[in-house]
Amino acid sequence: MNDTTTGGTNGTHAVASAAAGPADTAAFEADLRRIFDDSIAVKRAVVDQQLPVLAAIARLWADALARGGQILLFGNGGSAADAQHLAGELVSRFLVERRALAAVALTTDTSILTAIGNDYGFDRVFARQVEALGRPGDVAVGISTSGRSPNVLAGIDAARALGLATVGFTGAGGEGLAERVDVCFRVPSRHTPRIQECHLAAGHAVCEIVERVFADAGHGAADGRAWG
Repeated sequence: MNDTTTGGTNGTHAVASAAAGPADTAAFEADLRRIFDDSIAVKRAVVDQQLPVLAAIARLWADALARGGQILLFGNGGSAADAQHLAGELVSRFLVERRALAAVALTTDTSILTAIGNDYGFDRVFARQVEALGRPGDVAVGISTSGRSPNVLAGIDAARALGLATVGFTGAGGEGLAERVDVCFRVPSRHTPRIQECHLAAGHAVCEIVERVFADAGHGAADGRAWG
């Protein structure tokens, strides 16, 4: 038998040793340190520049939820994953017990997405859902690292036309999205991985603050006292 899996008589260790020696491992470690240092630096810049924006988003979400509204989140690719992740944190639970909070990721229903894509085009996959589900008092959250995704921009435009509050999550070059929304969190980076990492960190932080508001209100609706 041809032992292609184990690399012959020396087994998998021989394959691993041939693929990456000590010098390669040191280079990998140096690259990993650079990547993490870069990520940390961008997050520090967020703390220095964007905390008032994130506080405004937390207030907007909490106020909408307290009044019976819902959070509608959407994006493409990794941003779609973020939309689903944050909706899950709100509907289920993040850290503490409180009532369920209304949030919907408009990225999850393949029948709806493919029907709209087929009938109206991919640029309308979020806008059509916003038109169906959105009501004044809700918050539409468009997530786009570039700020230029046509379907995200169309979803925000539909939300504005219906009187929803709008929030954007984007990067340093995201003027298209930033110009359309009421509040925009812009990661001070143009590097997609760093932007996505900060989007999730910021989303987690907002969810934690919003959840605390409802937990402090005794699992019910938030009131003015919850904001101090």
